[in-house]
This record gives sequence, structure tokens and C-alpha cells, in this order.
Amino acid sequence: MGNVRRRSVLTITGALAGATAVEWGLPRSQAIAATGSANAGGKATPITVLPDDPRYPELTVGHNTRWVGTPDYVRLVRSTDEVVQAVRDAVRADKRVSVRSGGHCYADHVFNPDVKVVIDMTMMSAVSYDEERKAFAVEAGATLMDVYQRLYKGWGVGLPAGMCYSVGAGGHVTGGGFGLLSRQYGLTVDHLDAVEVVVVDDDGTVRSVVATRDEQDPHHDLWWAHTGGGGGNFGIVTRFWFRTPGASGAEPSGQLMRPPKDVLLSAVTLPWAELDKQRFTTLLRNYGTWHERNSAPDSPYAPLCGLLMLNHKANGNVGLVTQIDASVPDAEGKLKKYLSTITSTVGIDTQPMTEPVGEQPPLPDLFTPQRIPWLTSVRLIGTHYPSLTNPTLRGAYKSAYQRKGFTGAQIASLYQHLTRSDHKNPMSNLILFPYGGKVSEVKPSETATAQRDSVFKALFSTQWTGKSGDTDNVTWLREIFTDVYSSTGGYPAPNASTDGCYVNYQDSDITDPKLNTSGVPWHTLYYKDHYPRLTRVKAKYDPKNVFRHAQSVQLPTS
Repeated sequence: MGNVRRRSVLTITGALAGATAVEWGLPRSQAIAATGSANAGGKATPITVLPDDPRYPELTVGHNTRWVGTPDYVRLVRSTDEVVQAVRDAVRADKRVSVRSGGHCYADHVFNPDVKVVIDMTMMSAVSYDEERKAFAVEAGATLMDVYQRLYKGWGVGLPAGMCYSVGAGGHVTGGGFGLLSRQYGLTVDHLDAVEVVVVDDDGTVRSVVATRDEQDPHHDLWWAHTGGGGGNFGIVTRFWFRTPGASGAEPSGQLMRPPKDVLLSAVTLPWAELDKQRFTTLLRNYGTWHERNSAPDSPYAPLCGLLMLNHKANGNVGLVTQIDASVPDAEGKLKKYLSTITSTVGIDTQPMTEPVGEQPPLPDLFTPQRIPWLTSVRLIGTHYPSLTNPTLRGAYKSAYQRKGFTGAQIASLYQHLTRSDHKNPMSNLILFPYGGKVSEVKPSETATAQRDSVFKALFSTQWTGKSGDTDNVTWLREIFTDVYSSTGGYPAPNASTDGCYVNYQDSDITDPKLNTSGVPWHTLYYKDHYPRLTRVKAKYDPKNVFRHAQSVQLPTS
């Protein structure tokens, strides 16, 4: 075990002392930004919330209210020490554990009847700069908006992570992480320098380990597993360190990517009243073809990201929200050309987004592209989702990586299900997220994120209120997804056109052979050829299978 030593850390606010021994001579920072983490007055008393506590209902349900937990208790943790103790207590009592970061798990991996202890990370939300590592430390309970604001306001840096403001870092990063800046700067994990994980040895010893990008680190495989291997598989992440590869110099501002000073934002809609099958087909072919041609790492369009929101006809409109770094040469011209390429041959004039479209609220002022400071744009796009702020919503989700645009048969299936009259939910939709650019510059073997050459990612989703809507909505989602990927057994099997599913968009059906008739195992759809290596990491760091859920990485069979 390496020596434990102190670090000098610049923090935004406050400090927390409390050392946990770690390995590889890389002890975690001793000072942390405050936000609920300070152990005032000496050793803290663990925060344990029991079923009769008024806080219990708030802490046993996440973003998707289909899944409600009934654990014996919830343990709110404020430091790595407390995580170690919480896991130790659960292991000694032989209680099944799960972990909550931001609460955005789409499936029942956190909240289900088998879980007896939920370890809640939300009070570990510090963001700091570690001078010794020359990297930025982000605790696993920090939400993405907290991370963006603290990194940018404190040091002028950022991360290419997701749009949803309330997603927790713990789950987002471990699944790979991507967002509006990913075509320009890569995935979130492409900037991950180290990770601190609480693990359980075969003899029941609970300890924290720091694993790094350094290939000579004996724990390098544990770092690698957290670059797309998914959350809840190997241990509990307490902290990430971010540093852009190749960064140099002594100043904190030079250690991590710098977001654009300003971005150009555009939001337009196409009304379903004018969108017949032929026009719909033209729109999707335009989108697919453009991304096939402009997704190379050196593409001049890498700084541009356009989200196509294909809402059910009941919504009234299809939307296109586009962002480009305003500082790139001829940014306005590139944005104009992109919008024209996608929409001009459809035969419908674009209109302002005066009504909610998909997950986005009305954005009528963006019909004419607006130049907006980057952080302001993050708040505008990421904090007004009705689907994030309505605490009654239930949901179901499926995903696909697309190496090529949709085929004619797939577009016909999409049109059929998005215009069905027997299903009229305006919150049922398909959102296409651009991929490619710098994402494809990293070799698949360098991280656990295997899908690197897709041109866009598809999120099929539907949200509703009340149990009475479960059957209709889940059935619709299954039918549209199964039809679109019918040629490969109802799932996007890795081939020349598709490349599996995104592990952060957990799909409860993916393990069901009656619904997934592709013959491709769920773990191949998520991880491709990386799965055997992930099982070996599992065997080394979680040999007792303490950290598990319905789709967790399994121990090797031999």
C-alpha cells in the first residue's frame, strides 16, 4: 500500500478533513468544497434514514417514479470514510446494497424490493482543484449543473457532459458520458484521469482504491472499467479526477478543456400537420446523410451539434435544436448551411418553437440563432425540461447507436408509430443525438466505451403520469423499437449500420429473450467485446458480488 500524504487543494468553498487509506500512493484530497459535506465538531454521526422518517419517501424514489424502493434504511454519506463504513455495515449484516447519485437510473437498479440499504451520495457534491495531481476532483454526488458552474466560474474550464442539469456525476461518468460539446471535445471519460472507488475484498474487507489512467498503475483496469463500464458494477465511486490528456503547465485553467466563450443556439420546428410520410422520410434521410458525411474527428463541423426531436404526432411538432461554438470560422455560415441541409428539401417552412417539443420547453426566441455565453446556454437548455421538473412522471426508455442513417424500412416504421391514432401521448418520442467528431478519435480499446464510430445515438422514450398508463406506453415503446430493428431481432445488433445500446439508457427488456430475439446478449449490446475484460475487473474488485443489479457485470463463469 502506498504512503498516505496530504495534498494542497484549492476549493471553491469550505473544507473537509478525513483520511481513508488508498493505494498506489495517490491519496485522495483532504479538502473538499462544502455543500453539506463538512464533518463539523469532529467525527460525524452517520445519517441513517428509517422508514418512519419524513425524509424516507424523498430518498426512495428517483427520476422515474415507476420504481420506488422499500429499503430497511437509507444511508446519507458525506465522505469516503462514511461510504466505507456504510458498505462495511451492510456487508456485515448481509444486506443487499444499491447506490444513488443523481437518481436518474431509468430502470429499477437502485430502487427494487431486493435492496435493503440505499447508499445516497447526494451530500458528496464537492468540486475542487487538486494541485498535486493537477486535476479537478468531482465527488460522485455532484449534479452536472453544479459541476459546470463550479468548474467554469472557478477556473474557466468544463467537461463535455450531458444536458440534464440534475443528473449525478456518479452514474453519468461511469457510463461514458456525452453531451452537446462531445463532437468537439470527446466523451466525458476521455478527460477522466483517476477515480476513487470503495470496494469489498473476498474476505469482506472494505477499502477505498484510487485507480488512474497511468497504464503502470496496478489498478489501471479499475480506472478503465469506469470509463464506460457502467455504474453499480465494481464498487462505489466517491470521487473522480478530471484532466485533459496532454495538458501541461502549472495553472489550473490549463489542465482541463475550456468550453466556448459563446455559442450560437437555434431552435426550429416542423408542424406534423404538414409532415406527410414522404416529407418525414426526406427529413430523416437528410439528417442521417449529413452525419454520415460530417462525423470525422477533423470535420470542420465537429463543433456543431444538432438534436432532432421526433415527437409523436400528438405533440404537434418535430423539433431541431442546434448549437455551434461561436468562435469557429464562419460559425453563422456553418449553422445556416446545416439547417438548410436538414430542412430545406423537406418542403415545409420551419417555424419558431412556441410549444414544448420533446424534452424542450418553448424556445421561440431561438428561431433566429442567438449568440449566448456558454454557461448561460447550458442553463437555458438544461434546466427547463418539463420531464425533469415534474415529480409525478413515469417512463420507459430504449436506445441505439447508429453507424449509418435509418434505412427506408426503418423510417417507414418510425412514421407509422409516431402517427398512430391509438396512442396519443405528446411525450412519446425519439431523440437523435449527434455523435462522431472527437468521440471517434479515441480507439475503442482505450476506454470501456466500445461504440466510437457511430454518427448519432437514438433515444426512444415515453413518459406519462399514473399507473393506468403503464401498459399503453410500455407497449408502444416496445412496438416502435422492435419494428425499427426487426431485421436484427428487435435490437440494434452490432453490424455495419448499428452498434448496440447505450448503457446509461438502461432498458429493462434487453435481457428478456422473448423481446430481444437478436441472439446478441445484453452485455454485448452494451459493451461489445469489452465484456470479458469487465468480468475480470469484477472478479478482482468485487469477488463477493456485493455490487449488483438486474444488468450488472457478472463474475466470470470459469
